[in-house]
Amino acid sequence: MRYIIIGAGAVGGTVGGRLAQAGREVVLVARGRHLAALNAHGLRLRVPQGESTYRLPAVEGPGPLGELRADDVLVLAVKTQDTVAALDAWAGVPVAGGGTAAERLPLVCLQNGVESGRLALRRFRRVYGVCVWLPSTFVEPGVVSAAGTPLTGILHLGRVPHGADGTARRISADLQDAHFEAPVVPDVARWQYAKLLGNLGNALEAVSGPVTGEAAEALYVRVRAEGEAVLDAAGIAHASAEEQRAARGDKVTLVPLDGAVRGGGSSWQSLVRGTGSIEADYLNGEIVLLGRLHGVPTPLNELLQRIAGEFARERRAAGSLPVAELVALADRAGGAAAQHG
Repeated sequence: MRYIIIGAGAVGGTVGGRLAQAGREVVLVARGRHLAALNAHGLRLRVPQGESTYRLPAVEGPGPLGELRADDVLVLAVKTQDTVAALDAWAGVPVAGGGTAAERLPLVCLQNGVESGRLALRRFRRVYGVCVWLPSTFVEPGVVSAAGTPLTGILHLGRVPHGADGTARRISADLQDAHFEAPVVPDVARWQYAKLLGNLGNALEAVSGPVTGEAAEALYVRVRAEGEAVLDAAGIAHASAEEQRAARGDKVTLVPLDGAVRGGGSSWQSLVRGTGSIEADYLNGEIVLLGRLHGVPTPLNELLQRIAGEFARERRAAGSLPVAELVALADRAGGAAAQHG
């Protein structure tokens, strides 16, 4: 199979580089300065075993590829806010032998949150979801870093909305040859919703820095509690913390990398790169949506969603809102919600 990585940033670039290292055929899709760097110098992948450069085909969209191949796997690794544009670009591309990508090719959503799988099912017949446990960084064009060892990451994989098949197992086998653990599960949504609860801290980290210290950690506990209450009200199952710890164990331990800075997660990286957008609408915003649908107040997630969006649009510096100020805003938001409740 040939893997077309649509969005060769932190996660997509790491998976693409590791697959190439394992001898799989890979095409990278990127844009702007990142695409220029990939074409000029190749993909530089920094991992605990050292830095390697992979000279892989890199394109801005499907045009240069012409007809897609029947053995292509489309790996969607853009942020969720960019999903619809990516689906628009790739769904109608013809495939050798007849039909289109949407009709014939598997689409793997290698993304945070749960919304992309639903969006993809509107267009693609064969959609696969992944619970992404892959600490990685992309802040410099052409360079991605992944500090996990002995495994680079753990990627639970399954059909959307549920189930497993031979394609999932073949993709899993390729990923496992590429320094990942990739369990094929019939209930990938359980793992994705569990990861979503963890990702509720992404916006907090992005606007106020690392979630360390008593004040930040206490705020995250409150934000996550809202998420858990919403999932319970909606009747949405999710893997427990104990189940996640058992699955991960000590398989992905972060180590310092020469020349690489692990400054923060995906939302923090969006602010650092000044992209102008952030995924909070599909992380904290997913909890807000479910809260509104099921009558559960979510003032803290609403607050983080709003502030993260403002930071992105105004291109404010990552981590520049003092935690004490954010906690004060959260206290006021929580108090107002209690009064109106």
